[in-house]
Amino acid sequence: MSASAPPAPTAMVGCLAPIDKEGLNKLIETGKANPQAIKTLKCKTIAEGRFRHLNMIRNLPPYIVDEPPGLLGDDTAPNPSEASLAALGSCLAVGIHANAVARHITIYKLELELEADINITAVWGTGDVSPKPVGFDAVRVKVDMQADAPQAEIDDLIAHAKKWSPVANTFTKPVALDVEAV
Repeated sequence: MSASAPPAPTAMVGCLAPIDKEGLNKLIETGKANPQAIKTLKCKTIAEGRFRHLNMIRNLPPYIVDEPPGLLGDDTAPNPSEASLAALGSCLAVGIHANAVARHITIYKLELELEADINITAVWGTGDVSPKPVGFDAVRVKVDMQADAPQAEIDDLIAHAKKWSPVANTFTKPVALDVEAV
């Protein structure tokens, strides 16, 4: 009996696990019936010490955010900027998947690779605070998608998902932000 190496991580084989088409249709109709509806999302962030934070969302286990050792953290979780990339990637993937289902497109593979450029020399406002862009200067997303549709339709699907992604829009348009002591 020969020992074999453990399998390398791979994408799911076959098509993506299906979403509830009837549930999607109900969400679509609800949105069309009340296009001005606003939902308030909440998160409570609790500093644990050093740069590790617990983020309490709904009734889920805490979502941990930390910094890598090079930024004085414990390297136990994504840092805030990485978490924002994860949020963008997930939001785009949800939009692509939902719109594929709505268009009767079967997805066999959906992987997004995100990268962003950021100047960290200000060290959260404690380092070089000379004038410079703060936050991401550029974000690049590559979508590796295999589906039962021609490439032009896949390209249109991806562009449509980007246009309607709440997180992508948060990245690309000014958003009112109020931060105050309580």
